[in-house]
Amino acid sequence: MRVFIALLGTLLLSSCQAADPLSGKNDPKAPWWDLGFTEPYYMKVWVEESAVKDIHGKLVRRIGGGTAAGGDPGFKKEWARGWDGVGGDGYPAVGADLPKRIFVRWQSVVEPHTYRVWIDIPEEARQLMRTATNRRCPATPKRTASYMASVNLGLAPGGIVQVWVRDECRHPIKVARAQAEIEPLGPHLGKSNGHYYPLPENSKRYIEKYGIPYGSW
Repeated sequence: MRVFIALLGTLLLSSCQAADPLSGKNDPKAPWWDLGFTEPYYMKVWVEESAVKDIHGKLVRRIGGGTAAGGDPGFKKEWARGWDGVGGDGYPAVGADLPKRIFVRWQSVVEPHTYRVWIDIPEEARQLMRTATNRRCPATPKRTASYMASVNLGLAPGGIVQVWVRDECRHPIKVARAQAEIEPLGPHLGKSNGHYYPLPENSKRYIEKYGIPYGSW
């Protein structure tokens, strides 16, 4: 009788675990995570290089670059002050496990300056990334877990970098902030004769009206 009760208890426990509506362990997921870039409204950037050193010490270079996610909401107020949202899709970090450190070198076109920095990624961020692809959002338990974990770098004038990862409900969570240094070789490591990515006309108009809100990021 005791054996029967013990077996019944084991079966009930297994059934409860199997029926967990928030488990995303068997949901489809990508083999890599995603690295994206965001700029404050009108504060144009151009990413020259990005790299990651993963939790095993492996260095993966040239993950992605180019323009960053931003916006053009008009000139009625100071949209560029602070952060208003995080960009969408980025670049898959093919070959890299979860990040321990991330490198980025970018042009802050509105200043203009070129910055570089290695950013330490805390364990809290990696845990959120693991959870995002293995756990469903409590608000939408029938929706599969995130297909790909993500890290997004906010790049602002003055060399400010803010780091977000998305949780299981796709909400951006701030996990780090860093101060970059100026790249002494200038844009494109000195190979462009000092030429920067062109400043968009709307960015120029915005800065002429409101300036660059240093200290708000």
